[in-house]
Amino acid sequence: MNDRMSPTSGPQIILPAVQMNVYTPKSPGVGRVVKSELCVASPHKSAGVVRHIDFDVSNTSLAGAGRPGQAFGVLPPGEDDKGKPHKVRLYSYASPSFGEDGDGNVISTCVKRVIDEHWKTHKLFEGVASNYLCDLQVGEEVKLTGPVGRRFLLPINAKDYNYVFVATGTGIAPFRGMIMELLKAEHAKQIVLIMGVAYATDLLYHAYFEDLATRHENFHYLTAVSREMQLDAKAGPMYVHQRFVTHADLLQPLLNLDHTLIYACGITGMEVGIFQQLAEHLSPEDLARYLTVDEEAMHHIESWNRQMMHREIRTTDRVFLEVYG
Repeated sequence: MNDRMSPTSGPQIILPAVQMNVYTPKSPGVGRVVKSELCVASPHKSAGVVRHIDFDVSNTSLAGAGRPGQAFGVLPPGEDDKGKPHKVRLYSYASPSFGEDGDGNVISTCVKRVIDEHWKTHKLFEGVASNYLCDLQVGEEVKLTGPVGRRFLLPINAKDYNYVFVATGTGIAPFRGMIMELLKAEHAKQIVLIMGVAYATDLLYHAYFEDLATRHENFHYLTAVSREMQLDAKAGPMYVHQRFVTHADLLQPLLNLDHTLIYACGITGMEVGIFQQLAEHLSPEDLARYLTVDEEAMHHIESWNRQMMHREIRTTDRVFLEVYG
């Protein structure tokens, strides 16, 4: 068991012991696609293509092995431009620990097709693994590895906490699984999900989360759309960190409590805006639950940047980050 003591008062944060690398790139398992569907809000209008994919792993040791917050690996077929087999690519579990089927035999992720122009050659660039996965048909097999990840997890005593989940893009994947797990267990405490995308058509699992919010009083779903008018038009275009201001009446009381945890997953840099809002609007005592900030940095919060992370600005055990790109 992995014990993590909080530096402040409140319940002890204990993360579960997890299985790691039951399959490796040298000795992968084999899953079978049982579902592949678009999961953007408006499939025919979205700026990107994102698919939700289910894999049947019932005949492998991956069955029941992973938890939301971990990742599994995919080995695309073929070779790279140096003639070597493609390296493993990691994808976050979008499924809860009990799987899509309730027994841990079907795991899932969400995958965005990568199609771009190479910055140097100006030639079309296609992501190897993302397009391979999105092209797969139901019934086809894929080589899988993992699971990996020990830190970005729900605590064992999950019912003791409130949660503020902040996602951008496919960073929503682990929170889908975590929320499914929390709500199935009927935990009484509060869950807030803030989902950020460029356009409203790109919101992932949007109808699903809206439905959850209508059926569960303790689940709150907020969106942040950065390149068009926000769905609640009075707010205008915004980024995820701005929801800490527009919905301060919901979030600030939770953040003032000893038993609230913050999770953020998505593009690198999103954490800066979130931490600035915490520093601007929480008392020093409440801020200390989430951040340790050098005294000098507190005098110029508006100038915080990514280079200050983990140096002048450090997170406590109540903050869980998984950022990339």
